[in-house]
Amino acid sequence: MKPGSARKPRAGRHGRKFRFVDQRDAYAAIDLGTNSCRMLIAVPDEAGFNVVDGYSRVVRLGERVSETGKFQRAAVGRTISALKHCAERMEARNVIKVRAVATEACRRASDADAFISQVYDETGLTLEIIGSNEEAALTVAGCGDLLTSGYSNALVFDIGGGSTEIIWVETPRGGSARLLDMISLPFGVVTLRDEYGPEALPTDVFHELLRRIDDELEPFDRRNRISEAIAANAVRMVGTSGTVTTLGAMYLELPRYRRNRVDGLEIRFDSIRHLGGRLAAMSCEERVAHPCLGQGRGDLMLMGLALLRAICERWPVGKLGVADRGIREGILAELMLADGHDRFGPALDRGEFCAIPLLRENRNGG
Repeated sequence: MKPGSARKPRAGRHGRKFRFVDQRDAYAAIDLGTNSCRMLIAVPDEAGFNVVDGYSRVVRLGERVSETGKFQRAAVGRTISALKHCAERMEARNVIKVRAVATEACRRASDADAFISQVYDETGLTLEIIGSNEEAALTVAGCGDLLTSGYSNALVFDIGGGSTEIIWVETPRGGSARLLDMISLPFGVVTLRDEYGPEALPTDVFHELLRRIDDELEPFDRRNRISEAIAANAVRMVGTSGTVTTLGAMYLELPRYRRNRVDGLEIRFDSIRHLGGRLAAMSCEERVAHPCLGQGRGDLMLMGLALLRAICERWPVGKLGVADRGIREGILAELMLADGHDRFGPALDRGEFCAIPLLRENRNGG
């Protein structure tokens, strides 16, 4: 499929209440990360958009990429299978435009171009590798009203599989969010798990890892004077990663993950420390067996917690907003805005933050 277009089928709102009978023209967004392949299909409505279908599968595309520089054959097979499911679901909907993006694993792999060609040949999907700035901009665009909180700034982060994005955002009252700066740490839960393993680390090794992460954060903090803004109580912190949403589900003691309960939740830092201690005391097998983690996240969670702890210690905001939204929602909002659907309010102000324009005409195949 060409970028921004989709074949016609053969035959929430932002809050994602699925309506499977909706026959209006739909838009699709696919986010292929280091660990997961995720898709949303939505239609515009009076509140923004309503999600009519969703799909998520752990594919581990980035497995051993940090070690070998190339994709593993089994990982490619899992990913192609997941993308075929996405294409089939779009065939069953009235999808008129789609944007499919790939992030850190494809940025790193030397054979990414061959993989992109294989995806097109086997699924009809045009997969676009985006840079870290574009990834950050889409993440913030997807957070929407979670950033309109009365604070003058927001610190948004996404702990991914192969990288971790930290984003500094201006959130003026009554205005659109404006991206000011970002940093992409060269590691995420998959790459750190590959390096350190899935089990709890000895205390000295763990603290060495925290110092390593903080060394990456300190220059970003200093140049944006983030700690000063936090001391003035002017900053809201929002996390969009699976690490954060999983903690949210555990904090609520849910028997299984429920997105409508977790998205928008706030967790105090002392609760995060308590939950982190509980998870560190479990074996990898016990974490995998936990209903809110499972096979796809149980062996990655401790590395996610290490990244989260380093972020919280560097920036002691005191509480964390949980966002089960991000790149896919950002893509959907931008595609719909480009077609004149104005229910989202003003477009995200990227300023000079990202060289790629917010709305690109060539997404429509023109």
